[in-house]
Amino acid sequence: MPNFAGTWKMKSSENFDELLKALGVNAMLRRVAGVAASKPHVEIKQNDEHFYIKTSTTVRTTEIHFLIGEEFDEETVDCRKCKSLAAWETENKIYCKQTLLSGSGPKTFWSRELRGDELILTIGADDVTCTRIYVRV
Repeated sequence: MPNFAGTWKMKSSENFDELLKALGVNAMLRRVAGVAASKPHVEIKQNDEHFYIKTSTTVRTTEIHFLIGEEFDEETVDCRKCKSLAAWETENKIYCKQTLLSGSGPKTFWSRELRGDELILTIGADDVTCTRIYVRV
């Protein structure tokens, strides 16, 4: 079983602004979000298939607890409430589908994959994806 546990810092990010555009976030909020999310601090605790992920930025901190294969409550990147379901896509990759609880919008998801010493976070809205690469601290 892969070990996602640890403290992670972001090494690179691609298409974050494009992702926010796809989610319908206005230009001013995108600018604020872009600055705030430029240096997120991520803490992951893992006990077998139970995960706790805390992501902290200067503007917002999010925490999720989930068990692979069981639905859980979460918020999308643009703060809409959703039900999420995480599953193993490969031996080292978790894929999580998000379903909005109300309203409409693009289909959203995230995945986290361990690749060597890096954690690859992919966030998607329909066909737009943002890739963020993290390294352990």
